[in-house]
Parts: sequence; C-alpha cells; structure tokens
Amino acid sequence: MQRLVLFDLDNTLIDRNGAIHDWAVQFAARHSLADHAATQLVELVQERAFPVTFETIRAQYRLQLSAKSLWRQYCSDIAAAVRCPERVLAGLDVLRATGWRVGVATNGATDIQNAKLQATGLIDRIDGVCVSESVGARKPAHAVFETAAVACGSLLSRGGWMVGDNPETDIDGGRRAGLRTIWIPNGRAWPNRPAAPDHCVPDAEAAIALLLANDCSRSVTT
Repeated sequence: MQRLVLFDLDNTLIDRNGAIHDWAVQFAARHSLADHAATQLVELVQERAFPVTFETIRAQYRLQLSAKSLWRQYCSDIAAAVRCPERVLAGLDVLRATGWRVGVATNGATDIQNAKLQATGLIDRIDGVCVSESVGARKPAHAVFETAAVACGSLLSRGGWMVGDNPETDIDGGRRAGLRTIWIPNGRAWPNRPAAPDHCVPDAEAAIALLLANDCSRSVTT
C-alpha cells in the first residue's frame, strides 16, 4: 500500500531561524551597518523573504548594490548556512526504502527554497516538492498540498501525513487537506486554535521514527 508524507521545510527539516540570524550578522558587517541593524534585518526577512524584500532593505540602508544582486547573495548565503541533520537525511532514506512517498510542501520563493533543498542534500531524499510561489498560493491553501502529493506520484484522496512546525499553515492546512498531522513545536505551546495535531514530537527525526513505528504496528495488527 502506498504511503505519503509531506514535510514542511523551514524550521522543520532545516533550521531557518538560525541561518537567518547568522546571515543578518554577516550582512550588517559586510555593509558596515550599525550594530542594531542585524536585529532589524532579521525582522525584515523573518516572515517572508522575496526579491521585493531586498528593495526595502536597499532603500532603508542606502546600499549601492541592486536589489537583485542583494537577493542573489541572500539566496547563496542562506543555502550555505542551512543544514539538515544527518540522522534526518538517513531517516528519509529509510522511509523511501520501506515504500513511503516523501515530499516537501513549503511556502517561499522558488529559487531560495530550491537552493536550500540542493545545498542540504534533501533534493536527493524526496520524491517531489511544491514551493508556494510556483503555484501562486501559500499554505494552508489546498493547492500546495495537492501539488506536492502529485509531484510525489500520489493523491491527497489516498490519505497521508503532514509534518510541520506552523499550527495554521502546516497542521490546520494539512488536516483540511485530509492528512494526518505531526507538529514540531520548537519550544512553543499549542495555541487555543486550530484543532490539535494527531501527534506532537520534538523534531523531524522523531517524526520519522513515529511514522516508521506506526507503519510497523499497522503491519503487525493486519
């Protein structure tokens, strides 16, 4: 029986927050900005980082480089900074070897998300990916989950799992798409809304272990 699991990318499979902090410090030093600029830069790119974000950064700090050049450098710097733990990469290999279809459903700009997937080696461990920009919609939109499932050679109507850190975009979005859900809290408490996830685990490695254990248990009972 075919099994599908979709993973969020940022702060689920990789530590985006840590990479952004390191980038901001390096960017401020590179352009000789004031000490407090790193904190401002984190705030500017934390929610969403797109080429237009760097038009704002260029104007705010009166930089000589074009916004396009700044964006390209940001993509390169972030891709170089992010890591996916080796145990997670190995776990994804085990999932696929045992018959799972593994995908990534992520919000963000296509070029930087693809750069992260390439740099971390994740691109070689998944069957398909959907980046929100490529479909003109963002999670929790159904289209992102459906496109990711199809990219993996599956359909949402067959069921599956969504693993992510965001209660609204990943967990509620995944549930509304007909998927069971695993939440990675990253030190946060579950909010009053939306409905709680099926499972809560500390990280992606634990999520993979849960999926494999669930799969084995189902095989034994059947």
